Amino acid sequence: MSTPERRLSSVPLAVIAPRGEFDLDSLPPLQEQIDAALADHTGVILDASGITFADSMFLRLLLTTHQRTDLRIAAPSETIERLLAVVGADAVLCVYLTVEQAQNA
Repeated sequence: MSTPERRLSSVPLAVIAPRGEFDLDSLPPLQEQIDAALADHTGVILDASGITFADSMFLRLLLTTHQRTDLRIAAPSETIERLLAVVGADAVLCVYLTVEQAQNA
């Protein structure tokens, strides 16, 4: 089971740190977290270090979020790095090694 966590930063971007596996069935809570964060912030930093599995629906969520706001992917797990590279999304999305780098970008 996946549990999205929300952490606020001192910059105008919300930091969301989801953990676990994300697919069609487990994405709605993460989508709600992103929507809630955007009500109070200008963008989202997704700390992807705790994501152990993600499918094409997760990738779709990233791309649609990227289209509507400032989305920064931070500390991607090996799983997420591989997913982004295979489909070429790493050339489209802003990916950073750490949350701190994403905040300072």
